[in-house]
Amino acid sequence: MSPKIRKTKPPRLHLADLVGEGPPVVMLHGIASSSVTFQNVIPLLEGTHRCIAVDLLGFGESPIPEDGEYTIGEHAEAIHQTLKKLKLREPAILIGHSMGALIAARLAATYPKKISKVVLVSPPIYLAPAQLTSRRDRQIMDFYLRAYHYLRENPRFTLRAARTVERFLSIPKAMDINERTWVPFIKSLEHSIESQTTINDIAATKAPIEIVYGNFDQFHSEGVLKIVGRMHGVRVHRVRGSDHLIGKRLARAVAVAAVSVRG
Repeated sequence: MSPKIRKTKPPRLHLADLVGEGPPVVMLHGIASSSVTFQNVIPLLEGTHRCIAVDLLGFGESPIPEDGEYTIGEHAEAIHQTLKKLKLREPAILIGHSMGALIAARLAATYPKKISKVVLVSPPIYLAPAQLTSRRDRQIMDFYLRAYHYLRENPRFTLRAARTVERFLSIPKAMDINERTWVPFIKSLEHSIESQTTINDIAATKAPIEIVYGNFDQFHSEGVLKIVGRMHGVRVHRVRGSDHLIGKRLARAVAVAAVSVRG
C-alpha cells in the first residue's frame, strides 16, 4: 500500500547543534538515531565551517506528527522548511549518514541551488535483487530486505534487540528505537529505505557527490556501490577498519571529503 500524502505543512525540526563560523555544513543522521551521530565530525569542521546538525522528523528532539508517513520526500521537505528559517546566505555542504544519506540525495536533487556538495556516509543504497548481476549481491540484498521486514513485523524482538545493541555502540545513544519512536522507525524503514529512489536522486543531482563508507559496514551493498561509483559526479571512498557508525577514523575521512576541492 502506498503511503498517504501529507496535506499539512511539515513541522519545524530540532536543530541540535549550531556551532562554528563559515560556509554552512548541514548534517542529517540516520534512522532511529539523532544528531549525536556526528559527535566525531563536528569538532573537525567547526573551526572553518558553520555546523548545523538536524534531528530528523520523528527522532531526537524533533516532533512526531500523528499523520506522518516518513517517506523520503516528507523527511526532505521537513528539513527544507527548517533550513529556510535559518536564511543561509550560501549553498550548504550536505552530510547524510545512513538513511540521512538517502534524504540528502533527495534534497540535493530537489533543491540544486541550495547545495554545493553532498557527502553520503555509510549509505544503504539498495536495488531490487533481480537488478544485480552477482548471485552473492542478490543474496545479500534479499537478506537485507527480508530482515527489515522482520524487524517491522516483530516489535518485541526489535525493541529488545535494540536495547542490547545500544549498550555496545561506540557512540552512546546512537540508536534510539523505543516505544516513543517506534512508528517513525517502522514507517521510515518501509517508506524511506525499503522503498527508495536514491539511484534516481543521485543521477538527478548536479552537485558533486562523495560517498564514504567503512569496509566493515554492516548495511552496505558492495554491488550497488560499484554501480553508483560509475555514475557521473560521484567519487567513492572506502575506509579501512570502520563500520557503519561514524567513529573517529571514518569521521576524518568524512571531514576531508566535505571540504576537498575537486580538480
